[in-house]
Amino acid sequence: MTAESPESAITAWLATQQEAMLGVLEAMVNTDGGSYDKPGVDAVGAIVQRFMAEQGIPVEVVPREKHGDCLKARVEGGEALNSGNMQRSIVMMGHRDTVFPKGEPTRRPFRVDNGIATGPGVADMKAGLVMNMFVLAAFKKFGGAPGPLLGLFTGDEEIGSPEGREVIEATAREARVVFNPEPGRPSGGVVTGRKGGVFSVFDIEGKAAHSGGNFEAGISAIGELAAKVTALHALTDLKRGITLNVGLVSGGQSVNTVAPWAQGQIDLRYVEPADRDEVMGRIHEIIARSYVPGTRATLTIRGEFLPLTQTPAAAKLFGMYVDAAKESGLTVTGEFSGGCADSGFTAAVGAPTICAVGPVGGKAHSPEEYLEVASLVPRAQAMARAILRLDRAGL
Repeated sequence: MTAESPESAITAWLATQQEAMLGVLEAMVNTDGGSYDKPGVDAVGAIVQRFMAEQGIPVEVVPREKHGDCLKARVEGGEALNSGNMQRSIVMMGHRDTVFPKGEPTRRPFRVDNGIATGPGVADMKAGLVMNMFVLAAFKKFGGAPGPLLGLFTGDEEIGSPEGREVIEATAREARVVFNPEPGRPSGGVVTGRKGGVFSVFDIEGKAAHSGGNFEAGISAIGELAAKVTALHALTDLKRGITLNVGLVSGGQSVNTVAPWAQGQIDLRYVEPADRDEVMGRIHEIIARSYVPGTRATLTIRGEFLPLTQTPAAAKLFGMYVDAAKESGLTVTGEFSGGCADSGFTAAVGAPTICAVGPVGGKAHSPEEYLEVASLVPRAQAMARAILRLDRAGL
């Protein structure tokens, strides 16, 4: 009697796990975890740790001061055919934080209706975390991985990974390949390219004065902000994929006071890595210039993502994933996204990376966010098959 192959055993076991996946997903979605809520994000991490303990998978905690701790779950694998890959980790990563305010799970708890799951963070990206957890558990149970598997669970991606980035990059430098299960596209596709992004804030100092009795003594920070917003938006170049958006503004003291202060927050997106420094240089010039004489302004970068660009090795990884997904009944195409993700950091340090291999969902960051429940198992099977075929693909 022929022994069952690891691929058959793993995919067959995953096929029985949809209800168990939904149970873990419900616990995660119903746990608060906004990026600035460290206790909440770490509570989601505790769910990961309990699951891993039940599977006999060790978890290393990398403490972070302000945001959620980073977790590393490791499953040892067999010897890779390419001896140079024996100790290089096959990384599956994901973030536990969401964009939603405290109390959102109470207002909109997890629910499933007609095969569609909803709730804060259900697709972005708690379903992807659950998928990673069950794939790790499957390889722990049945073996067969062509090298060590590393599940990396971070806590601050939605704000640019200010504390997670160094852990992500250090992990990626030692990685063989990286799978990032951000939500699969509504089309069923995965993401092979993403824009980079820089998120910054500029603060303007003016001078207060009574707007009726002493108007000429005032220096309007809001007037300066208006001029700067116009100049910043003029940097947008859609043909090059460069967009500037001042999405938040504030300022002033009262309606009858010349505004002594103002603030604007900038979202810059770009495609080509070289465009980043060029546009940031022009932004600095605009912030340094005083359109209203007497005003002063400073610029502070609060978060940043690097673009995800497809290298030849990443293209090979994508092609191999497409073939693996086909055996799970999926037809997968590659798409470009204007959104940013941690996959840009891993690609930038040289790790072949594929993004949005998670379960299919959409309308992230909104009350209408949803997950297609039926995609949980086949997307997990597709990633497991892709991992098993890394040697065959020469990766």
